Amino acid sequence: MTKARSPRTRSKRRSGPARPWLGWLLKLSIVALVLLAGMAIYLDAVVQEKFSGKRWTIPAKVYARPLELFVGQKLDKDDFLAELGALGYRRENAVSGPGGVSVAGSNVELHTRGFQFYEGAEESRRLRVRFSGDFVAGLSAVGGGELPVARLEPVTIGGLYPAHNEDRILIKLDQAPPYLIETLVAVEDREFFEHFGVSPKSIARAVWVNLTAGQVRQGGSTLTQQLVKNFYLTNERSLSRKATEAMMAVLLELHYDKQEILEAYLNEVFLGQDGRRAVHGFGLASQYFFGQPLAELKLHHVALLVGMVKGPTYYNPRRHPERALNRRNLIIDLLAEQQVITPEEAAAAKSKPLGITQRGSLADSSYPAFLDLVKRQLREDYREEDLTEEGLRVFTSFDPILQLKAEAAVSETLKRLGGKATAEIEGAMVVTNPETGEIQAMLGSRQPGYAGFNRALDAVRPIGSLIKPAIYLTALERPSQYTLTSLLEDEPFSVKGADGQVWKPQNYGRNAHGTVYLYQALANSYNLSTARLGLDLGVPQVLKTLGRLGASPDWPAYPSMLLGAGGLRPIEVADMYQTLANGGFNTPLRGIRSVLTAGGEPLKRYPFQIQQRFDPGAIYLTQYAMQRAMREGTGRSAYNRVPQSLALAGKTGTTNDSRDSWFAGFSQDLLAVVWLGRDDNGKTSLTGATGALQVWSDFMRRADPLPLNMPVPDNVVHAWVDAETGLGTDERCPGAVQMPYIRGSEPGPGPGCGIQAPAESVMDWVRGWLQ
Repeated sequence: MTKARSPRTRSKRRSGPARPWLGWLLKLSIVALVLLAGMAIYLDAVVQEKFSGKRWTIPAKVYARPLELFVGQKLDKDDFLAELGALGYRRENAVSGPGGVSVAGSNVELHTRGFQFYEGAEESRRLRVRFSGDFVAGLSAVGGGELPVARLEPVTIGGLYPAHNEDRILIKLDQAPPYLIETLVAVEDREFFEHFGVSPKSIARAVWVNLTAGQVRQGGSTLTQQLVKNFYLTNERSLSRKATEAMMAVLLELHYDKQEILEAYLNEVFLGQDGRRAVHGFGLASQYFFGQPLAELKLHHVALLVGMVKGPTYYNPRRHPERALNRRNLIIDLLAEQQVITPEEAAAAKSKPLGITQRGSLADSSYPAFLDLVKRQLREDYREEDLTEEGLRVFTSFDPILQLKAEAAVSETLKRLGGKATAEIEGAMVVTNPETGEIQAMLGSRQPGYAGFNRALDAVRPIGSLIKPAIYLTALERPSQYTLTSLLEDEPFSVKGADGQVWKPQNYGRNAHGTVYLYQALANSYNLSTARLGLDLGVPQVLKTLGRLGASPDWPAYPSMLLGAGGLRPIEVADMYQTLANGGFNTPLRGIRSVLTAGGEPLKRYPFQIQQRFDPGAIYLTQYAMQRAMREGTGRSAYNRVPQSLALAGKTGTTNDSRDSWFAGFSQDLLAVVWLGRDDNGKTSLTGATGALQVWSDFMRRADPLPLNMPVPDNVVHAWVDAETGLGTDERCPGAVQMPYIRGSEPGPGPGCGIQAPAESVMDWVRGWLQ
């Protein structure tokens, strides 16, 4: 008889096969939990290591010279306002706070921004500056008394960027302007202060919106998740990356408070692209789009930047102004709906224009030639990673006002010269302060923003007649042999070299001028008399003088070097003429003044250096001859553009077939060297006088420098000589001119001109003899 199976037995048999699956499920769950825990531990370490340590690599920032104001300073009001514009100052009817400026006739009132200089912090304060003509006539603190000096914050002219080209200006949370945090939270993450890194409510809302719309219309990421994605992860779209992002967001909020996370977000978020440079953070975006520090932004500025978070390229206000305006106004309406602002405030903000600058005020291609110089000088003292990652603050001698005038002089002059002849002509320019050797402006190309070949630093070109002052200085250092009125023969000759080659120099125009005074040969740039003088002195001696002036080229001592067959770079020419302009004192050219750490600690100064290399008397005589070159010689056309009252000294330079057009010259406070030519060394139609001198004189007209005022050295005397014979004469004689001489080399009394001395003078002479 078959025994019936109990229900319990049947139940056991049915459930028996399920037991292994349950076991496997349990084991897999344990493994998954272990892996998840391991992953969480790993991600936790990643989160803490980067967030607690050095979070960002910060490029070095390069600053122009700060503008210092004082009564009696030579400064045009329009130039002053132009610099304030470059600094992002706002024109207002009444100054409302830092970065504001108002103008009433010759008076300018402004509220400066505080700034950390090498010497210490400069406080923010309200100033009133009064102008009279081209000078500062009054300087006072608003509500206070007269001030001896005031200093503005410097213009940022660029940076030294790491390989990934990220840039940012780090800000603290308390530096955020009104409405920034409220707007950011309202637009990007309304539950930011309530959630733990991930917001289930936001995710559910996003899923619902996307399902009903049939497409992705809304994301559910919190601000913390966005920060994690930007800070730690890639832009890969996958469920695993999204899960990692969520886990890291939770871990981040476990270790750090909301304020720290918000501050990191403000500094990390991507807000645009400036060429190769990525603009990160609201601090840099404020400067890039508005030319103002973040703390000075108003509601309509804030709404625009927050609106761009969703799509920096799509809502770029420079490329898509209408799209950006609509997005900004939508943000403002949202703030009104959430009662963050009143309807009246919203209407006022929406009525404002976008207010963006025409171009990024921090573009690293604005002044590429000068920044190239700064980089080269910095690399002598710092490692590459120090310059691109440590946030160093580099203070320079760069003058943005002079730079703009130099750029305008080059572009306008070449445009004025016109024609096919100048279409392929390139240029370079170096502007310095003669007394300090500081480089104030530099162009490496006729295109100011071109960041390619820097001709100012790298183009080695024959200098032509620019070498001539070195020859005449060599002669004038021998006062027993040469004076300004020594006679030179300007006649054809030839010299056979050791290799059998015959050198036969010629004057420009192929004319000889017979017997000329030494100063006339330099002023008129005569080749024949100059070459004769150089050969008498010895080519090696002339090359030694060139080295003492500051240019030490490795030239062979060939006669052709006396007429500038050797090549120099424009920066070397500037170094050479710097010594001539500074009374024989050599001051090595420099562009950097000091360097601070990112925290404002002094790191290094580049002090002023000076070395006397020439007798001041010989330099004085050489300068005199160079002034005569401007008044009556090859540089005289400069006075078609600058006032006759402006005393200047300079020298033209032209090479064979007019391949190179040079001019180097100086006033009391400005020295400028200009080169024009073709990169392929082709012929041009420009001489030194018709090309480079025209650029130089246009620059000097714009810069309006101080006239050259040479103090007379103790060993120099002035004597009256006959202009025809060079012999000493009475000052009342026809044709008498006064000339400087090294004491003891002046000409003795000449035959006179038959004019009797007044009785008083005779009696004075008798009394003196009797005594």
